[in-house]
Amino acid sequence: MGAVPGEDNDQEFDELLLMLKETRGFDFTGYKRSTLMRRVRRRMDARSLTTLSEYRDYLELEPEEFSRLFDSLLINVTGFFRDPPAWEALREEVLPELLSAKSARRPLRVWSAGCATGEEAYTLAIMLAETMGLEDFISRVKIYATDLDEDALAEARLGVYTERQIAEVGEEFRRNYFEAAGTKYAFRRDLRRQVIFGRNDLTRDAPISRVDLLVARNTLMYFNAETQSNIIRKFHFALSNPGFLFLGKAEMLLNHADQFEPVDLRKRLFRKIGKSVPAEPPRLVAANSPGNGETAGAGLESAALAAGPVAQLVIDRAGRLVAANIRAETLFNLRPRDVGRPFQDLEVSYRPVELRSIIEHVNSEQRPVELTDIVWHRAAGTEPTVYDVNVVPLYRYSDEPIGVGISFLDVTKYRQLRDELERSNHDLEQAYEELQSLNEELETTNEELQSTNEELETTNEELQSTNEELETMNEELQSTNDELQMINDVLRLRSEELDTTKAFTASTLRSLGSAVVVVDTDLRVQVWGPGAEDLWGLRTDEATGRSLAELDIGLPVTDVIPLLTRTLSSKPSRSEAVVEAMNRRGRPVSMLLECLLLRDDEDNHRGVIIVLNQVAEQQ
Repeated sequence: MGAVPGEDNDQEFDELLLMLKETRGFDFTGYKRSTLMRRVRRRMDARSLTTLSEYRDYLELEPEEFSRLFDSLLINVTGFFRDPPAWEALREEVLPELLSAKSARRPLRVWSAGCATGEEAYTLAIMLAETMGLEDFISRVKIYATDLDEDALAEARLGVYTERQIAEVGEEFRRNYFEAAGTKYAFRRDLRRQVIFGRNDLTRDAPISRVDLLVARNTLMYFNAETQSNIIRKFHFALSNPGFLFLGKAEMLLNHADQFEPVDLRKRLFRKIGKSVPAEPPRLVAANSPGNGETAGAGLESAALAAGPVAQLVIDRAGRLVAANIRAETLFNLRPRDVGRPFQDLEVSYRPVELRSIIEHVNSEQRPVELTDIVWHRAAGTEPTVYDVNVVPLYRYSDEPIGVGISFLDVTKYRQLRDELERSNHDLEQAYEELQSLNEELETTNEELQSTNEELETTNEELQSTNEELETMNEELQSTNDELQMINDVLRLRSEELDTTKAFTASTLRSLGSAVVVVDTDLRVQVWGPGAEDLWGLRTDEATGRSLAELDIGLPVTDVIPLLTRTLSSKPSRSEAVVEAMNRRGRPVSMLLECLLLRDDEDNHRGVIIVLNQVAEQQ
């Protein structure tokens, strides 16, 4: 067994995680440490390594080990309709309420976070298609399935599964939602287009927005408490209103009652509490758009925008600066000649903040991006200025953006006020502490109750953590069992094939004689019996596959070949002859040669069986 990373080598383990982050871009610092240690130890045991430093050296020498390590760390245990009662509760308690709250033409957005090899995402597709009907499902539903493991995503995109993988799918669902693909089953291609797979790191990447149903079953339990809280906040932001969250049986939202309320606690179904995410990004409508009129009011509106206190820039789809108000010209030293220039050639494209990549992101995703607390030192020795930068897609008459608008909101005063507020709060906290010390005797009973409550909460959290840990270990065991089962199935099939071949060969040799040679229709050796090996000293591997005429043995092959040819033509199908030969010791022997036509089950000629028996030894 490999050494277990513990307190003595925590630093080495942190260095290993840092190495994975810097060289491969995988950040596992938010995952549960005990789980990571077990999975790393598993790989160390497989390589017979005892220390973390040895394993790090091995990773540097063998880059292929990185993929094996990631497969071990990213436990892809999933299945169709996993925990069927929970899926039934989703169908009966959540989907009717969700669909009734949306108009018949509104799209339905679903996010499967931690989708692994795709079974969960396709289960969602089946469930929604059954509830809504195929036509409504195809026209309205988009299922976004994300995971960190690129190999698992590649398998999910194929949507092809074995008989064992779809064992939990009922016969009716198989007929309606799967197509035969050889010995496997492929999810229907027309429905497959509604499922979009992509890579997303829940600990680092932005969440998918405006989601109506978010499914993350047995995903949170791999993260530590702090990372879980951050991810749950992202989930809350991602969900619309009404929005529903579907978790695994080992996951509970004990400390997030202000964000989610239970629909069915036992089945881990929750409803979002709070404001919804805007259904569409804000649109800036041109002043001379239809309905506004080409009047003096349009010019007044343009003048008002130009003189506004917020610096604003407008970039078209080609990446050129097409407009800048007076505040922006003053702030970024822009001149009238700069209008029409490529935005990337202007200093404002990267100072005070890199905007080129942000603009590309907004154009591709068609969603606004907000950058906060951007500190800009305009000149040496001056006080820094703080800005909130908003980059939004601009629309005119269609759903395709015609450009982006950039606003720079000076929040320096607000930040100063915030800092002053924090200082005031600090002073208030000190005053409160003094007051608290005077009221300690009156609050003794309250503190005792609070202490008891905290102990209960701590115990509850410990139990929850233990439950998550046990569920994680259960999934690890299930993953290992699946691997062993697949290996066992392959070995069993190979063993059966080998036993059948051996039995056939042994039966043939026992039935025909001691020295047996089998040739095919091209007179190439297929079977070289042990008697033939003893007679001429030519091993089986040296004779098999070669033409009988090429073999350097003491048999007069030129006399034998016509006999074999006649046997192949069934003239007759069985014949005998005595030939004079030489054995492996160079002694002459007389051999009784018997030729039998070899046929298959359909009576096709497959070759000739040659049985050799010594008649008498010459003196």
